[in-house]
Amino acid sequence: MLATVETLRHADTHHAIEIADRIWWVGHVIPEDKFQCHVYLLEQGDQSVLFDPGSRLTFAHTLRKIEEVTPLSSIRYYVCHHQDPDIAAALPLIDELNTRSDAAVVTHWRAQTLLKHYGLKLPFWLIDEHDWKLKLEDRTLEFIFTPYAHFPGAFCSFERRTGLLFSSDLFGGFTETPQLVALDESHFDAVRPFHEHYMPSSDILDYALNQIERYPVQMIAAQHGSIIPQHLVGFIIDKLRHLDCGLYLLGQGDTDIRRLSQLNRTLRDITETMLLYRDFRDIATRLLEVVRRNLPVKRIDYYAALPDGQVLSLAAKARFVGIVDPSTPEPCRFIGQTLSDWRRAHVEDGRMANHELHAEGFCMQPEADPQAASIAVPLTAQDSEQIDAMAILAFAQRPLITSSIAQLIVQMVEPLKIALEREVIYRSIDLERERAYQRSIRDPLTKLFTRVYMQDVMKRHLALQERDMAPPVAAVLIDLDHFKQINDTYGHSAGDRVLEQVAELIRAQCRSVDVPVRFGGEEFLVLVIGQTEAGATNLAERLRHDIGQHAFDIDADAPLKVTASLGVAQREPDESLQGLIHRADMALYEAKRAGRDQYRIAERSQTT
Repeated sequence: MLATVETLRHADTHHAIEIADRIWWVGHVIPEDKFQCHVYLLEQGDQSVLFDPGSRLTFAHTLRKIEEVTPLSSIRYYVCHHQDPDIAAALPLIDELNTRSDAAVVTHWRAQTLLKHYGLKLPFWLIDEHDWKLKLEDRTLEFIFTPYAHFPGAFCSFERRTGLLFSSDLFGGFTETPQLVALDESHFDAVRPFHEHYMPSSDILDYALNQIERYPVQMIAAQHGSIIPQHLVGFIIDKLRHLDCGLYLLGQGDTDIRRLSQLNRTLRDITETMLLYRDFRDIATRLLEVVRRNLPVKRIDYYAALPDGQVLSLAAKARFVGIVDPSTPEPCRFIGQTLSDWRRAHVEDGRMANHELHAEGFCMQPEADPQAASIAVPLTAQDSEQIDAMAILAFAQRPLITSSIAQLIVQMVEPLKIALEREVIYRSIDLERERAYQRSIRDPLTKLFTRVYMQDVMKRHLALQERDMAPPVAAVLIDLDHFKQINDTYGHSAGDRVLEQVAELIRAQCRSVDVPVRFGGEEFLVLVIGQTEAGATNLAERLRHDIGQHAFDIDADAPLKVTASLGVAQREPDESLQGLIHRADMALYEAKRAGRDQYRIAERSQTT
């Protein structure tokens, strides 16, 4: 049984909504967002299915609505029709909440090759390895392959008992006002621009529609836009069959057939490049080859904003290896600003007086070589004026910009945006993994390394040293004098402030090869790599001096003075890490006995 249009029209989207027998809408409506993303739940006891879990922005709301229907632990399958972050970015959150050993992400192998970069513990259940069917408690899900609509591994899910189609990006729409269900044929006005924008070609769209029409679809649970009820299903499919989309819209307004044919071939190859290649270096290299058919471009460099505000540089001279580079070209200062700022600067900023801004938004600018020039192309997010990236085309000779060349540059924008958005996602995942790794190996208070990391890295180093393949090691153990009195007098928060500032002093004196460690409580350890006992002793004296001279800010009436006692030990042949630290500890104890605020050098072991 399907819910009626009137029921869905007046449903409260703050709660889960049953749209068919045991099938629930559990998405979240983002106010004033034309690109609504829907999440659906198929309730099947402990075999329940969640379709396209959503993004990190909406998952808290989705989780609450799921729990209104069934516990999250009842969900065994998480269907991801593709890998885009608007439907898949919640997977890491689910991965952390999941308690089931048999839960899995259901997808196509093409999406799995990208989704795996989230580093999930959840395994993948590939539809192409299971006869395109998933048997559930009281029904079977059937998967319909719709390649390139809009992703090579795109598919839809069909539930025959209710006739409900979970259509992924197909039948999606841009809605000016969020609306859960389509009411009449005017909904095609929202569907049309979505498919013109997202579907690569009419042929691809027609193939997908042919596959879908083999099934008795009664309702379409679209991923974007609105749910399409039974009385509109046939109408929407018929209208989509007559829709020009993708490449066949390119080049309108140009009546030169030869030039238009060449332009369309170029743009078709650009789109094909986006479909065939995943690695950005391959995309950029192929894109340069294609663009050179029409433009004498020497190279194309790319710059994109990362989530933390830094700019990712993908330059040809670096073979498009993404690096965070503060020395970006002048146009990149507009990344994070708007197109209005970009246009205004070309009028008001005297430094840009000799820049040639074209009506299409790109800018021709001079280079140091008077014969050379470059074109800066700002790239914005969907339905946004904010510049998120910049492509810079460099020319040895200043090119003549004809209408067809201007059109080519404009039509390059969308593929470039997709490629850069994808690269930013990959890089963001890498950066998050690196941040997670750093959190795992560093003490949260002092940001120095943990003892666990020390044990791991030094185990390998000492093993290499035994084979004369690594430099010598010395240990400097540091203990703050009378630290308990600081905690007792000023409180533990003041003590923490002292520890943080001592860690900063230690980091300032350490080289990149050294291993500074929060050893425990008020104790710190520096494993000095590649230094003799004399070098480690010099470090100990510098640390003792810096700590003693530092004015510790603890939010008290006056800065606090702190001293430290230190022990130094040089590793002996075959000595364990534990033995090295023990001798440094004995030397530190001697420094304490001698009156504190000094260092002592450990004696050689008895076995030497």
